[in-house]
Amino acid sequence: MKLIVGLGNVGDAYAHTRHNVGWDVVHALADQQHVAWQPLRDGRRVLARYGEWAEAGRQVRLLLPETLMNASGDAVAVAAAAWDIEPERELLLVCDDVNLPLGAVRLKPQGSDGGHHGLASCLGALKTTQVARLRIGVGADPLPRDLIEFVLSPFRAEEQAVVDQACHLAVGGCRVWARDGVATAMNRVNAPERETGRSQETE
Repeated sequence: MKLIVGLGNVGDAYAHTRHNVGWDVVHALADQQHVAWQPLRDGRRVLARYGEWAEAGRQVRLLLPETLMNASGDAVAVAAAAWDIEPERELLLVCDDVNLPLGAVRLKPQGSDGGHHGLASCLGALKTTQVARLRIGVGADPLPRDLIEFVLSPFRAEEQAVVDQACHLAVGGCRVWARDGVATAMNRVNAPERETGRSQETE
């Protein structure tokens, strides 16, 4: 089984904000594959919603944590244990990255949390940094001083086409990762960024 997790905050107040772009990608993937959502519970508490489909004969499960972003690891750790997921091979985290230019998409097989609290929560709960992550750039030049307010704000109208294109690329990248693995998906996702001429020095 492969598990793809979209990081974000649950609730209308956070819908379609910069910080929820990872959630939006996984939700779009679920819509594309006609995935039916079910609750993941820890006792009576609902930690997340999940659903699944088969990608080229492989079982793929999607997860949207319903904890706050900074506690995403609670849901991810419970899911990984319940479904016998090997984080180093079978898990992909999808999230925003304020340090990447708007619309840039970057897939890496491992690494630090880069200051992303949701990613930090997941890596801490799983006790490993050897987890693939697909990051969608939501940054601006220059970055505003109040980053919390910035990432919790919606995209401006003139930004939406760029974001939609990035999400479309990310959805395809998730499917390639599930079917063919991280190396092939990196070639699919990261190469278009290099062709745009955007700097990746922000990593």
